[in-house]
Amino acid sequence: MSVSASPGNSDALPPLDARAAGLAARKTSLSGKAWLQDEAAARMAQRLPLIRQAPASWVDWQPRTGGLASLALVQSVYPEAAATLLQPHAADLQWVKQAHKAPWWRFWNRPQVSYTHQLDGKADMVWSNMLLHQHARPEELMKDWCQALSPQGFVMFSCLGPDSLREMREIYLDRQWPAPHHDFTDMHDWGDMLLQAGFGQPVMDMERITLTYETAVRALQDLRAWGRNLHPQRFASLRGRAWRAALARAMESQLASPVHAGRLVLSIEIIYGHAFKAAPVAQVREKTMVSLEEMKIMLSADNTNGAKSRSGL
Repeated sequence: MSVSASPGNSDALPPLDARAAGLAARKTSLSGKAWLQDEAAARMAQRLPLIRQAPASWVDWQPRTGGLASLALVQSVYPEAAATLLQPHAADLQWVKQAHKAPWWRFWNRPQVSYTHQLDGKADMVWSNMLLHQHARPEELMKDWCQALSPQGFVMFSCLGPDSLREMREIYLDRQWPAPHHDFTDMHDWGDMLLQAGFGQPVMDMERITLTYETAVRALQDLRAWGRNLHPQRFASLRGRAWRAALARAMESQLASPVHAGRLVLSIEIIYGHAFKAAPVAQVREKTMVSLEEMKIMLSADNTNGAKSRSGL
């Protein structure tokens, strides 16, 4: 879904059940390996060398939602950077600690990792994998990213785009069922929201992935492991075995692709974005007061932008 109204207005965003979103992470993580999240993390990590300045510290933002592969992937690119894994809720934080627990015999070369439910410092990079599209208040999330960053820090994020699972939407629409998932926001609207949250010159990118399956049962297993339907107008009650069988038959019928030897096809759109924290701008008045720290940040930003212009970036 492309948001045409002002992205700064929460009413302009696709509808999402905030209460269900708060519970989705722990439910999803218990439904099987979230390999799509890990695949998105691997593809996003390939974009890290594009950043000229290596971060000295970084934050993995809610890895229970974004998958557990991110830590090793980022550490392979930035082995010297201090990593902090952030989970706001204590139970989720304990789950992540246990999931990342190294075997008892690994005493050497253990990466230095911190775990916290509340950041108390500034990081050079925020890493947020596959979280934004299922967050109840994405504008506040982006502002939290910005607050967590040092003056020259940047955010790297990924999320699902509006082309994802269009085949499932057609199946549900044909049968006049409620939507199979909440709507996903367009990447251009995410870029506008980043600007409003305090970032400068966001860079957005997307790619489409075609997945094929032998059976509907296998496809449904993956869908359950990737997330939950957070649409406010989703089915209001539980469905039984007869409904699930009807869904499987519909998928076997409508998703079969002759191009892929009759295998069932699902489309996924993944959006990637990165943006640096914008430098503070002094308000021009008859008398303008600027602190020494703010002046250092603004001068540093000007020098950095000048260097990028001269290098052709």
